[in-house]
Amino acid sequence: MTGRFDGHSVVVTGATGIAGASARLMAAEGAAVFLIAIDAAECAALAEAIEADGGSCHWAAADLTKEAATVASFDEAVDLLGRIDGVLAVVGGSGRRFGDGPVHEIPLEGWDRTLELNLTTTFLTSREALRRMLAQDVSDHGRGSLALMSSVLAEHPAPEHFATHAYAAAKGGVIALTRAMAARYAPDQVRVNAIAPAAVSTPMSSRASDDSAIVDYVARRQPLAGGFLEAQDVAATAAFLLSPDARHLTGEVLRVDGGWAVTG
Repeated sequence: MTGRFDGHSVVVTGATGIAGASARLMAAEGAAVFLIAIDAAECAALAEAIEADGGSCHWAAADLTKEAATVASFDEAVDLLGRIDGVLAVVGGSGRRFGDGPVHEIPLEGWDRTLELNLTTTFLTSREALRRMLAQDVSDHGRGSLALMSSVLAEHPAPEHFATHAYAAAKGGVIALTRAMAARYAPDQVRVNAIAPAAVSTPMSSRASDDSAIVDYVARRQPLAGGFLEAQDVAATAAFLLSPDARHLTGEVLRVDGGWAVTG
């Protein structure tokens, strides 16, 4: 098994959907993968599948909204992998169960929980990754690379079906954080980019994919896909950003949206 990620160690947060597809792809291309997600059973199942295909995968179950758990999981990753060349930060999700919606309807707790799930996890993941990358030597592919998960809703809202304003604000924060970190850490040979997917067929999107009106809407907004994107479509972009192919890209936000941004 050879590929773009031979000799690379990559941390992926999350174990299903985009995270799962990305971990599989990078492992298939030679990466030693370390998964961090809250559900141990999902981590174990993905790691087993990757290893059955001949890849290398370790994991830790951790709640990445918690500082101590995040620190411990990155310590374990470095202990097992030796260094961290790339991090794909996917952990996040809808805040509807917390009360996310239009601003005038969001309870403060719902706002806080949604930002914690999507922005605090990204901050803690980025901080722990950067602390370890800055302490390691520069390799022939740099000191490290981060790919953070934003959303097309951060810059291209869809009020009829996706008026979740705390989620949009959190994902907008991911974009701002990406660009600020890219500027600060470029001299250290650390790259930071973001991905902004539109509607993707994942466990998170089950509510939308079960609603015929939303299904029709997505088909119109994403004409290149004719409906929901597949997780593998986003995984390809994630792998590109963390690979040597993107060694001169930093501070970029790549939309994987099937045409969403230009058909609104």
